[in-house]
Amino acid sequence: MLNAHGNKPIRVALAGAGAFGIKHLDGIKNIDGVEVVSLVSRDLGKTQEVADKYGIGHVTTDLADSLALPEVDAVILCTPTQMHAAQSIACLKAGKHVQVEIPLADSLADAQGVLAAQSGFGLVAMCGHTRRFNPSHQYVHKEIVGGRFNIQQMDVQTYFFRRTNMNALGQARSWTDHLLWHHAAHTVDLFAYQCGSKIVRANAVQGPIHPVLGIAMDMSLQLKAESGAICTLSLSFNNDGPLGTFFRYIGDTATYIARYDDLFNGKDEKIDVSKVDVSMNGIELQDREFFSAIREGREPNSSVAGVLDCYRVLHELEQQLNAG
Repeated sequence: MLNAHGNKPIRVALAGAGAFGIKHLDGIKNIDGVEVVSLVSRDLGKTQEVADKYGIGHVTTDLADSLALPEVDAVILCTPTQMHAAQSIACLKAGKHVQVEIPLADSLADAQGVLAAQSGFGLVAMCGHTRRFNPSHQYVHKEIVGGRFNIQQMDVQTYFFRRTNMNALGQARSWTDHLLWHHAAHTVDLFAYQCGSKIVRANAVQGPIHPVLGIAMDMSLQLKAESGAICTLSLSFNNDGPLGTFFRYIGDTATYIARYDDLFNGKDEKIDVSKVDVSMNGIELQDREFFSAIREGREPNSSVAGVLDCYRVLHELEQQLNAG
């Protein structure tokens, strides 16, 4: 049993005031009983600007400063991928609930390390696998759970134009993004979640390694679930529009196409998903689940334990790619 928080206000430290951190701050504004009290980021001046805009009293460049604040109950990590596992463990050791943005880690061993740390503290540890919360994918999930739809195949395209190291706001990144450990993680987890069964086969091929960034800019994955369903995922940092991730669910009773937060049937007729949840904002819904789990002392959807198998699959795919 996790430690329940009850109805007391939940006070949050948010680490990473970049593009994704801002999305969380905007989402939290709509959630009652939650207050961001500390903001952590590399550039103190820029961090102070964001803190002033959102009325956050404490600003620092060191996560340890925020973890030392007794009033902080929970931490949301929107920091570079390479820091996720160590920072998650630091939060748990400091007695703070933690939600870390996807991916949980960039190695299976580090992901397992976070789970091992969480198991001893009775704290909520959650990873931001946002696709589980987007209303478009929730709609499909409810059709599956209700027995009205079964996936036969998923066809997914994750396309960016990112030949230089920029973030979603067009600002230079201090770290290198990764198609496999970050962007493929969304679909690997969603496919297993929607099928309700683990992935039993996975294959990967990748294109040339970029001479400056040191990563593959194009990748193709094949997955098969225990249920028999299959998934094909194409990823690219070279694609010059349209950008984003597009999902096609092919099932026994219907076809669904998800583009961002919109959902269409196979005839390209739009499906109203505005009433699926209390918001159309997947990040806000993700945060609502995190805070509800803290209050209720329960395991959240997309808990570290719940998403760990995704990282097993990514590890197996990395081993294949490294072997050539």
